[in-house]
Amino acid sequence: MQYVVVFITAPSKKEAGNISKVLLDARLVACTNIIGGVDSHFWWKTKREKAKEWLLMAKTRRSLMRKLVSKVKAVHPYEVPEIIAVSIIAGSKPYLDWIQKETAR
Repeated sequence: MQYVVVFITAPSKKEAGNISKVLLDARLVACTNIIGGVDSHFWWKTKREKAKEWLLMAKTRRSLMRKLVSKVKAVHPYEVPEIIAVSIIAGSKPYLDWIQKETAR
């Protein structure tokens, strides 16, 4: 079983909270953390931009990524939301077992 941490940025704490709720209610993630005060700098439509954002970190199984991406895109206000998964290469067995137990059954 492979586990991932998914990074999703949002324009506000409220939007990040909504995405978190949607993912938790669908059992697509076991846990989320919402981190404020993210300074994002990026290229958008040939212009260099910057924005204050909120970062949502979600823990889940890699096998749920297709459903997770679809669910986030359905509720996210951005045209192209950041949805990036990073593999968890190691972790405490009880925590990883918990992710397995609490995600889509």
